[in-house]
Amino acid sequence: MTQFDPKRRQFLRASGISAATLALPMHAVAAAPKPPSKHEPLLMKLGCQSAPTNDEHLGYLARYGVKHICGYPEIADQRLYATVEELHRMQDLAAKYKISVDMTTPPFLASVSVDVDKHASIMLGESPQRDADIDDFNKMIKNCAAAGVPAIKYNLQIVGDLRIARTPGRGDSTYATWELSEAHPKTPLTRAGNVTAEQSWERITYFLDRVVPVANQYKVRLALHPDDPHIPPPGYQGDHRVLGTVEGLKRFVKIQESPYHGLNFCQGTVSEMLEKPGEEIFDVIRYFGTRSKIFNVHFRNIRGHVNDFVETYPDEGDIDFVKAIQTYKEVRYPYMIMPDHVPQAPGDPRGLQSFAFCYGYIAALLQAVQELG
Repeated sequence: MTQFDPKRRQFLRASGISAATLALPMHAVAAAPKPPSKHEPLLMKLGCQSAPTNDEHLGYLARYGVKHICGYPEIADQRLYATVEELHRMQDLAAKYKISVDMTTPPFLASVSVDVDKHASIMLGESPQRDADIDDFNKMIKNCAAAGVPAIKYNLQIVGDLRIARTPGRGDSTYATWELSEAHPKTPLTRAGNVTAEQSWERITYFLDRVVPVANQYKVRLALHPDDPHIPPPGYQGDHRVLGTVEGLKRFVKIQESPYHGLNFCQGTVSEMLEKPGEEIFDVIRYFGTRSKIFNVHFRNIRGHVNDFVETYPDEGDIDFVKAIQTYKEVRYPYMIMPDHVPQAPGDPRGLQSFAFCYGYIAALLQAVQELG
């Protein structure tokens, strides 16, 4: 930033109660935590979830100051869980570059359509296969505990992530774009058929009832990514996307009362749920953050609003990222904050340049919010 922005004056003042907080109901204000002092250590840290977890990529991450990652172990025999030995090999490789593996993910429950997912029984509601897949997920939890990997991220999706095109962006870059009115699914339904909201909640609850107790026992955090993007009723390809609204996420975290059951909080995806994301996102962060339900943050910006948006670089979207990072500090968020869905460019096919820009941007924000309050 080459010019002084008056909105950034908040960096020069001690933290206080924000206008958004004053607008909350009285019971919410009463429950709000005391803002951290300028000298209180910053708990969150720069992270990344980009793959693969190999020597070349770990060297790249270390080059840009990334010391914490969601890692991807090499899993043999097409198993749906990593062994303790496989997790240790991943950790040992990362340790060569002084990088900590703070999270991992199983090789299923990804953000893809059930039409291409070979292991979709949980959201298809297909027993007894879903019970076998849940058993494998629980083995992943137990092995992560034994290896010292404290968190697992996952998705519970039917249609997967949705975009319609790429829009010209800054310079020669292009931005992923969603416009609901221009979206045309390949088929009216997925192989899941028409899945009502009630059926989705039943399948989600069935899964949580069987995995959260295991997470409690082994003290491994389970972080769900929201549905991306929000789809209003009657849904998309027969899927009502119950995890694509803020209210749906609130219901989700209440299904099991557990400190190990929470969210992979994609700020970009949550912004896509809102009519006025530049105004509303901060109180959403406060809601889940003050309840200790944010286990990872995808720090992604958008331009637009619900049903119509593009994904931008972090410094040019509708969300004030200075205010956002201050809000995470306000709620004492303690885990990774990382780039996600970076813009693409012809000379940067893997997005490594865009990711590097994001690492530096986030690192500077973290340093500034720590030093200046």
